[in-house]
Amino acid sequence: MKTIITGGAGFIGSNAASRYMNRGDDVVVIDNLSRKGGQENLDWLTSQGQLSFIEADICDAAEMDRVFASHRDADVILHLAGQVAVTTSVEDPRADFEANATGTLNILEAARLAEIQAPILFSSTNKVYGGMENVGVATSNGRYAYADLAAGVDEGQNLDFHSPYGCSKGAADQYVRDYSRIYGMKTIVFRQSCIYGYRQLGVEDQGWVAWFTIAAVMNKPITIYGDGKQVRDVLFIDDLLDAYDAALQNIDRTSGNVYNVGGGPQNVMSVREVLEFLNRKQDREVPFTCADWRPGDQRVYFSNISKAKTDFGWEPKIRSTQGLDLLYDWVSANTELFK
Repeated sequence: MKTIITGGAGFIGSNAASRYMNRGDDVVVIDNLSRKGGQENLDWLTSQGQLSFIEADICDAAEMDRVFASHRDADVILHLAGQVAVTTSVEDPRADFEANATGTLNILEAARLAEIQAPILFSSTNKVYGGMENVGVATSNGRYAYADLAAGVDEGQNLDFHSPYGCSKGAADQYVRDYSRIYGMKTIVFRQSCIYGYRQLGVEDQGWVAWFTIAAVMNKPITIYGDGKQVRDVLFIDDLLDAYDAALQNIDRTSGNVYNVGGGPQNVMSVREVLEFLNRKQDREVPFTCADWRPGDQRVYFSNISKAKTDFGWEPKIRSTQGLDLLYDWVSANTELFK
């Protein structure tokens, strides 16, 4: 098996690359190493064995055409590269668009022109649903909750991007879906919720669960944006990769489809609840400051994952408290990565 992973030196990409290398796949990583921690993740991967690394930017269409033409025998393509933070997209919307929308179009076109038959799985985001202002929100047990969506948000929810990041990922999301409809390519879109786990060298503007954990262990400042009652369904990295595998193994059913993938209603946590977990782990009050809400921040979001369960038999195995323990222990054992 040959697996191409764009963004393969990132958080999700490096975990995926490690999994596929360890099961004997020929892994091709494409990454421009622009994100903090990319080189460290690449060094970790190369210490495990052989992989093909291509330092390249997905925004370079000609380079992507060349790379994919030289790997026409690929069996799987994971497109995970892109700009990942709402705040960065607000500061530089053009760069955000080029990385997410144009970069994704470049990948699709490179694969199409090379006549690659491999399925392409794209990592999208719940931010394509925007602020969801039309969905009723209540407060329950000190955190926000949906007034009516007990099972969470399904794939029929209206798209309403609400931020440059939502726009760029949403455009990419729709391109990936339409390349299946128009060109007959085997594509899958995962609208992912809050993913966390090993190798997530989190920073304040993205990967908040990992960032809070790193900051608590390393005594760095933590800022809560909004009131901290925001709720997300958290999904551990190993469960996400299981979902990738299951969706790809059932490509005859999943091709052309969009899936909301997260921890689901059984793995919902608020911002403050994660801080309370860290207080218990450290046996102290972890200090934080508060700031205004970020643009387009949903008061509550968790995924209805029933379509994924029906179509490819997947649901999370690692509960949120177990996953947070695993992440905390990994950060504590790897503090040299965060100094």
